[in-house]
Amino acid sequence: MKKIVYALMATVTGLVLLFSYRTSTVPESTSALADAPSSGVATAPKTTTTTPSPSASASSGSTTSGSSSSGSTMQTSSSGLTDGTYTGQAVNTRYGAVQVQITVSQGVITDVQVPRYPSESGRDQQINSRALPVLVKETVQAQSAQVDMVSGATYTSTGYRTSLQSALDQARG
Repeated sequence: MKKIVYALMATVTGLVLLFSYRTSTVPESTSALADAPSSGVATAPKTTTTTPSPSASASSGSTTSGSSSSGSTMQTSSSGLTDGTYTGQAVNTRYGAVQVQITVSQGVITDVQVPRYPSESGRDQQINSRALPVLVKETVQAQSAQVDMVSGATYTSTGYRTSLQSALDQARG
């Protein structure tokens, strides 16, 4: 009888420890900004689907990047967005910089590119090859920076949304 009681207590103790184990050691309040820049290119064709291309490279070495815009015709629509191409500010995250570029046509975001994103390690490439197409697709659908974070890519998602908002602010002039 004692052995059964000890076995039950050990099982209950094991289950309590198993369910109380915290799988993340990084607190959620940790800042998403860091100093390590990275480079890579991810693009979205007009069909709004994309596959990041970590093998393509953009210039790196600068930890900050200015924003720029260009466009031959400046047309503002009811959405408040002026036609053109706008590059958001590069946002440094814990794993590398994220930068978003949008193309606005007839007041609608028609193309989203991610010229900079973390791609130094195989894990970065794996995460971002899954996360960036989701973020790009949601951006074109939402037509704003109000896109959902991608689970498992919190730092990239945060940097993406911040850079996207910077590009949208430029498009609103």
